[in-house]
Amino acid sequence: MIRAEVLRCWQRPPEPSRPAVSFGLSQRMASADRLGRVVVCVTCLLVMAACAEVELVSHAAKQVQPAARTHGEGQYKIGDPYQIDGVWYYPKIDYGYRETGIASWYGPTFHGNTTANGEVFNQYELTAAHRTLPMPSMVRVTNLENGRSIVVRVNDRGPFKNGRIIDLSTRAAQLLGFQRVGTAKVMVEILEPESRRLASVTQSREAAGTAPEAVPLVAVQSAPLDGAVNGSHAALPAPMPVAAATIQSDGRAPLIEPEPDGRVMQQPVRATNIYVQAGAFVVRDNALRLGARLSIFGPTSITESLKGRQRFYRVRLGPVDSVDDADRLLATLLQNGHKDARVVVD
Repeated sequence: MIRAEVLRCWQRPPEPSRPAVSFGLSQRMASADRLGRVVVCVTCLLVMAACAEVELVSHAAKQVQPAARTHGEGQYKIGDPYQIDGVWYYPKIDYGYRETGIASWYGPTFHGNTTANGEVFNQYELTAAHRTLPMPSMVRVTNLENGRSIVVRVNDRGPFKNGRIIDLSTRAAQLLGFQRVGTAKVMVEILEPESRRLASVTQSREAAGTAPEAVPLVAVQSAPLDGAVNGSHAALPAPMPVAAATIQSDGRAPLIEPEPDGRVMQQPVRATNIYVQAGAFVVRDNALRLGARLSIFGPTSITESLKGRQRFYRVRLGPVDSVDDADRLLATLLQNGHKDARVVVD
């Protein structure tokens, strides 16, 4: 309606000519009429601009408004081994976990769904899906392409596409700067103290939910003791009352559940390449034999690495030019029976 009124203001036909004897009055009346139309048009334009601005702000608010925090309903879970596209994964506790590879993200389609440990997925929270780490766990994810680093909470299983090591929420992908691209070269490291504390809090909450109601605690009264202490009578001070809710079943003070703080840290950026690793061996000759068989698929290399005191020989193909090239090469190796093959970044 406003836009139609603006058009009518500008498209109104010209006034008919007036007699010459009243030219001065007619001119002033015509000028006043034109001025009035201009004022109406400008007012309409301002109203339209204000409406558009309100609509834009409202739309932006809907996009960034987080849903209610719901992960208090989740449980601590490791889970049984499972299979995806012929590849087996073995969930376990691993407080030394550190891996490089390709990250992806998931969001609107799964918003509000239940995660693998019973929480409700909220795309605006800093969470992630991982194939093997306990749920919940805390990990630091670093984008190796721009140096951005954040902490996220693992509460789901995935990714379900080979060649990915972690699936991040929409918000996490935004903060790491790869939401528009879709994937990024990343390093994922578990945070041991935070993950241990998170496991303890979750398990304590589960135990409290199934345990019988505790007997309420009351303040202990004290009275002077008969006898002397260092030659004088003395009384023990009365202890402060302690609320039952502040004591765990084992008598310790309650643990505070760790949360991702949302801070983006900036790490040094270094050059990295994408490889497809076919396997890792303790015996070097085994690695050499596999490398020779895989040479038909592209350049291969044997690299050494130490994990604790154990030396491994890794068989890799590459480097490859892109994530898409790595996906195709990985699919080829998996189809040829190399089920330990994975995409790595180094």
